[in-house]
Amino acid sequence: MKLVPLGDKVVLKQLLAEETTKSGIVLPGQAKEKPQQAEVVAVGPGGVVDGKEVTMQVKVGDKVIYSKYAGTEVKLGDEEFIVVKQNDIVAVVEE
Repeated sequence: MKLVPLGDKVVLKQLLAEETTKSGIVLPGQAKEKPQQAEVVAVGPGGVVDGKEVTMQVKVGDKVIYSKYAGTEVKLGDEEFIVVKQNDIVAVVEE
């Protein structure tokens, strides 16, 4: 199966959370925050959304940071994805 987003939607796959801090402290499961960094898996076509022309600014493979409480979590098989609107993505991480 494959997720194909519509309009200005983007499908993200969350990157793994850090289990130790930079100083080497191991975090227990409940202390870990949900990471806000993800990789773009699929991008909708854009087009006219709510009467406004939307041009997609992210592409598959980009690493992005998205709003903390944004999107809809979807489980497909063994994998979990998040479907967000493009405007819920706050930055593209460039290396």
